[in-house]
Amino acid sequence: MQTGVQPGSFDPPTLAHLAIAHAALRYHNLERVVWAVSRRPLGKDTGRTGVDDRLAVLHEVAADHSWLAIDVTDARLVADLADGYDVVVMGADKWHQLQDVAFYRPDHQGVGMDAETAMEQALKRLPPCAVAPRGGLDVPAEVALPVPHWVARQSSTDAVAGESWMALSAARRSGLWDM
Repeated sequence: MQTGVQPGSFDPPTLAHLAIAHAALRYHNLERVVWAVSRRPLGKDTGRTGVDDRLAVLHEVAADHSWLAIDVTDARLVADLADGYDVVVMGADKWHQLQDVAFYRPDHQGVGMDAETAMEQALKRLPPCAVAPRGGLDVPAEVALPVPHWVARQSSTDAVAGESWMALSAARRSGLWDM
């Protein structure tokens, strides 16, 4: 079974997360996309919502989509999260994070090597990447994932701030659907 992994905090899950996952499913002929949530993601403090509460919402979202699965992991680097998958799916912001040596410091990835070597080795381990454009960030053509234009303008922050971008299952759980 061809499977892609989409690492993220999904706090909350948005229509853009779903659109990106579905685009990767179609474009890369995947049978399943797994939303992988790290218990301690790199580059983010604790989320607005606790991991257990977020997972409950994510499982509700996945119940609406037979091709979507949820996983929680202690892995932190995208290369570790993507191990064993056929494609790694992400937004342009995460793509740029992959190219940032600061995310490979020994205190982040726990390996006794310099950050540049750690980054180089991690990037070599990645499966093919499917990268959705986001907010004017450059995405190399060879990894660009064709998604609807509105996806690049969406964020979880806007969904929390009351925008109508939250995935329906998450909106129902949060009570926003009852407004």
